[in-house]
Amino acid sequence: MRKVKVAATQMSCSHNKEENIAKAESLVREAARQGAQIILLQELFETPYFCQKEKSEYYSYATELEENAAVRHFRKIAKELQVVLPISFYEKKNNARYNSLAVIDANGEVLGKYRKSHIPDGPGYEEKFYFNPGDTGFRVWKTRYAKIGVGVCWDQWYPEAARCMALMGAELLFYPTAIGSEPHDSSIDSKDHWQTCMLGHAAANLVPVIASNRVGVEEDDDSSITFYGSSFIAGPQGNLVAEAGRTEETVLTAEFDLDLLETQRIEWGIFRDRRPDLYKIITSYDGELRFD
Repeated sequence: MRKVKVAATQMSCSHNKEENIAKAESLVREAARQGAQIILLQELFETPYFCQKEKSEYYSYATELEENAAVRHFRKIAKELQVVLPISFYEKKNNARYNSLAVIDANGEVLGKYRKSHIPDGPGYEEKFYFNPGDTGFRVWKTRYAKIGVGVCWDQWYPEAARCMALMGAELLFYPTAIGSEPHDSSIDSKDHWQTCMLGHAAANLVPVIASNRVGVEEDDDSSITFYGSSFIAGPQGNLVAEAGRTEETVLTAEFDLDLLETQRIEWGIFRDRRPDLYKIITSYDGELRFD
């Protein structure tokens, strides 16, 4: 048996970066105290979700990977606690800006980074103003405890992303997130749809999914988002193993036997019976194949 305990966290964020990092550290320490070995923090937790409005002054939040305060801080924490930490951050690279994630192994080493592939653009979620489309492709890392794949927020709506990571050998899928109400229409509540979509990723690939969202009300001028939390851990049949509420700052944990899950994936035959030769249509935008 090769067992691993994972954790999802959720918290509110203020305009004080140091306080946000300290709060995130307290949740990581609590998760480690509960035995978690891979611990997920939410998307862009160093600051409020600044993408509500298009403001050029927020470009200053971006840093190069080596200079990012959260990554530097949590490298030390990962080494001390012997835990794996995927850390979301706003990345600057020359004239480009990315919504990125650094994977820190249990010895404090940065194994690599992933840049968010799917960038949303809508009222309250104006991410195309801040981020280039990610150019890393989907990635999987062999950490001390498991092979993990990580998508970032809007990536979680795309089954292709989850399937690609599963095909690359991911044993667990992690999604740091910032999602809540729609500033232009307060009657919209996407919480159930959001969860169901990722439960489908878990069920279709027979791989656990871990999602961390933020909580609290964040305002920027005339825009306001109530982040609805509801972070969760899904089992490999798309079953909810653990779920947080909409408002509390908390830690969720669950343990999985990775060897058992590998056997189950083989027994189900889902990957054996795939027909990639028939799936070429998925590489098109309009549903038509072109050969020129």
